[in-house]
Amino acid sequence: MTPSARTQAAIELLDQIIAAARESGAAADTLIARYFATRRYAGSKDRRAVRELVYAAIRKAGDRPENGRAAMLLVADADPALAATFDGSTHAPAPIGKDEPRARAGVAPQWLTKALRASGLDGAALTDLAGRATLDLRVNTLIADRPAVLAALPEAEATPHAPDGIRLPTGTNVEALPLFNEGALEVQDEGSQIVGLAMQAKPGQRIVDLCAGAGGKTLALAAMMANTGTVLACDTDRNRLSRLAPRATRAGAAIIETQLLNPTREIEALSEWAGRADGVLVDAPCSGTGTWRRNPEARWRLTPDRVSRLQSTQQQVLSVAATLVKPGGALVYIVCSLLDAEGTDQVTWFLGAHPGWTIAPLSLPAGAVHGHGVRLEPGRDGTDGFFVARLISPC
Repeated sequence: MTPSARTQAAIELLDQIIAAARESGAAADTLIARYFATRRYAGSKDRRAVRELVYAAIRKAGDRPENGRAAMLLVADADPALAATFDGSTHAPAPIGKDEPRARAGVAPQWLTKALRASGLDGAALTDLAGRATLDLRVNTLIADRPAVLAALPEAEATPHAPDGIRLPTGTNVEALPLFNEGALEVQDEGSQIVGLAMQAKPGQRIVDLCAGAGGKTLALAAMMANTGTVLACDTDRNRLSRLAPRATRAGAAIIETQLLNPTREIEALSEWAGRADGVLVDAPCSGTGTWRRNPEARWRLTPDRVSRLQSTQQQVLSVAATLVKPGGALVYIVCSLLDAEGTDQVTWFLGAHPGWTIAPLSLPAGAVHGHGVRLEPGRDGTDGFFVARLISPC
């Protein structure tokens, strides 16, 4: 592909990604994979170059652009070589017109930027939300330890905060690593590893992971518990939960049980666990504002109404979790969001709705106290963004 053809391909992909963001369609990575699956003539260098152009435009445009060309023009304004590819030749974008509209540069849509600033993020802390993510993995201590893994992978380094984390060069084919296939490694951002430590899971306990998804934190809990006790992984999404079983087998995590839940009927399904869990982990559905380093187009999918609906879901899940915790047990609330409306404000709501519960202070290897819990930020901590709080049930 010529440089001009690469630019045109990026514009076409951006058109698809913008439409998907507007219509709640497929993620950018999925659309890029589909695009090149039907264009076998594009070599690896072409695919990499186009992908870089696409993500440069996504990261630069705060509001959802009108179209892919407007997004790419925003990048071209700061890159003369890229601007020169708009030459109108075969497979190239048309020349740039005088006063042609551009996408609006920014970290996020204006309403969302305002909400983030009201949540205590500004300046570099705000800009860093759409930076680039690292490739972090957790060493599965049921099978290996970090020193042994680091010795076996010269290209790896220890993560700065998480005790079992390692970091590999971006682009590493993790699934090709023998250690991964042996179950010694799980892909997990360092921030996700850190907030999971707030559960303080111990061998022999009974823990519920109420929003387990595909089970990243469930597997970490099983390792913390040295494969002794029980971890019940629950979710309302059958497809996501079904991915946990093969991961648990590969990881040698024998204490994990799974339960598919029917939304609004969770308490009925979990009646045998009522008041019996040593701890309940609520990694609640949220806006994902802390994960833009990995999914920058997610900024274009959010609306005030969607955030409001997520808040209602978070409160409903917290109320279910409260029924499961035994007296003196712990409820750990996590969101990969940096909006106070989904973080510390939800803990305020919970304390008002559930008298007798108390906040337990957290001492984590990264993050800073924020409201009722601890917040991790991409710029300050080098992780995805998270809010985590630990609540204790009345005795």
